[in-house]
Amino acid sequence: MCGILAVLGCAADKRGRVLELSRRLKHRGPDWSGLRQVGDCYLSHQRLAIIDPASGDQPLYNEDRSVVVTVNGEIYNHEHLRTQLSASGHSFRTGSDCEVIAHLYEEHGEGFVDMLDGVFSFVLFDTRNEGASSFMAARDAIGVTPLYIGWGVDGSVWISSEMKALHDECEHFEIFPPGHLYSSKSGDFSRWYNPPWYDHDVIPSVPYDPLALRSAFEKAVIKRLMTDVPFGVLLSGGLDSSLVAAVAVRHLAGTAASRRWGTKLHSFCVGLEGSPDLKAAREVAEHLGTLHHEFCFTVQDGIDAVEDVIYHTETYDVTTIRASTPMFLMSRKIKSLGVKMVISGEGSDEIFGGYLYFHKAPNKEEFHRETCRKIKALHQYDCLRANKATSAWGLEARVPFLDKDFINHAMAIDPDWKMVRPDLGRIEKWVLRKAFDDEEQPFLPKHILYRQKEQFSDGVGYSWIDGLKDHAASKVSKIYDTSIHHANSSFQHQSNKQMQCMRACVQVSDKMLSNAKFIFPHNTPTTKEAYYYRMIFERLFPEKPAILTVPGGPSVACSTAKAVEWDAHWSGNLDPSGRAALGVHLAAYHHGDQQQQQNNTPASMAAGAKKARTISKLTTTPPGVTIEG
Repeated sequence: MCGILAVLGCAADKRGRVLELSRRLKHRGPDWSGLRQVGDCYLSHQRLAIIDPASGDQPLYNEDRSVVVTVNGEIYNHEHLRTQLSASGHSFRTGSDCEVIAHLYEEHGEGFVDMLDGVFSFVLFDTRNEGASSFMAARDAIGVTPLYIGWGVDGSVWISSEMKALHDECEHFEIFPPGHLYSSKSGDFSRWYNPPWYDHDVIPSVPYDPLALRSAFEKAVIKRLMTDVPFGVLLSGGLDSSLVAAVAVRHLAGTAASRRWGTKLHSFCVGLEGSPDLKAAREVAEHLGTLHHEFCFTVQDGIDAVEDVIYHTETYDVTTIRASTPMFLMSRKIKSLGVKMVISGEGSDEIFGGYLYFHKAPNKEEFHRETCRKIKALHQYDCLRANKATSAWGLEARVPFLDKDFINHAMAIDPDWKMVRPDLGRIEKWVLRKAFDDEEQPFLPKHILYRQKEQFSDGVGYSWIDGLKDHAASKVSKIYDTSIHHANSSFQHQSNKQMQCMRACVQVSDKMLSNAKFIFPHNTPTTKEAYYYRMIFERLFPEKPAILTVPGGPSVACSTAKAVEWDAHWSGNLDPSGRAALGVHLAAYHHGDQQQQQNNTPASMAAGAKKARTISKLTTTPPGVTIEG
């Protein structure tokens, strides 16, 4: 992934300022920088070179350079599009997959976006009509790539991959909505992505075909093997990442990537010592024959990284920070090995209802509507985490479950097949598990294929979340003085609340939490952990529009607020951890006292499952150590 920043229609010469702001995105693209100025408009780019590293520097152009585009993303069908465009007389300057965008615009105007098969955020500037130049911007269907848009007091429009490049320059800014384009001709957004499932009141009825589902996912993984640089897979040992790895291993031979880098796939896992993920991933790697890399971290390592994680992910959402921190640490180690791209398993739980709270879905209609809500919100949660936690170190994460064609196929299946049905032996994501349950040529060992859903922040080690909660509640944490604050933040006109967040040695007390609704009236934190993250966030991004970019509302086991209504007991046990799913998770806990609930194993999962274990509350912080690879 790269970093883009466009400033369009500014009142004064801002070239120096645009260069300065663009450098805030250099972590996303450490390989090269580019800037094109046309009058009062600027398009800048920080490049992470994955395809055509030698000649694909940006911005990119059409033949006479009258159309210029800056892009973050990957276009998987670029070779097919190149063939079509070449037949129409177009010629190309580079081998970049993104160059097709400028030429497609020449051929089709703003209506070409749905022709792109990939993930992308781009800004395109058209100078062909002298005195009437125009621009457009667009974001991929689900929001795999991040994008923000803002407006300056001088009438300028700002568009950036990350909030940090524009938050202190714009009077107002917001998330650029996924599946939309913005046109200067209309001065407004329009939705280019209109799949049948987007209307969640239309319940699909296509019968389940396991082989068709398998084929659709295999195609999605194969597309993402397109690379000119070393790559690997993230392997937690759970169903989703294990299937990604299994399919990649099966289809790697014969690809251009294998000819460049060999047929031995690299896999990577992170966790606390002895965590469930490390053990499961090791077993899957052995089964698949990958070259496996295992990284261990301590709770203290994670706590020490939290501020950097919030700075890079630009959120104060609790579950996102919990899961982003191990991924952030792992990404640094992966990049140090020379790897620039990884394939990951995000998105499956939203499409197939894999989170444990889906066990309580009252009917197939509510099940389907909840999956629609979850997919539409992915850009604020798992997509944000997977992209920004890896891009912090110049590493690209690709997510085949969020392939546009695969989503359309999976979301057309009658949701009755996706429902958890203990009476029929169906656990969460049964349709996906069954599609890859091949007796003759097994993709995975049976117990891995049918392993219970474990959220990433839980799977890296249960004491990780418990340690974060304990830290926020009882440890004194130094919130840095402004003199050593991140260089990008603005400190002018700060409120008393923000100055307090910047200077104080923070121990989130009961009294502070009881007054949280007055200090943080929007998305009021309800736990000391959430309060702690919010203080850090508002010090880094103090503007009101920044606060509004983060979603809120009650959640249990990553549910939406609407799904909390499915079980009356959950309203008193609100926590995004999968272990908050009382009566479902094999090691569930009650949020109020964090005591593990014994004897709560669902009957449909009891066979062959280990007895639920007691998780002791972390009372001491382990010494910090370097992550070992």
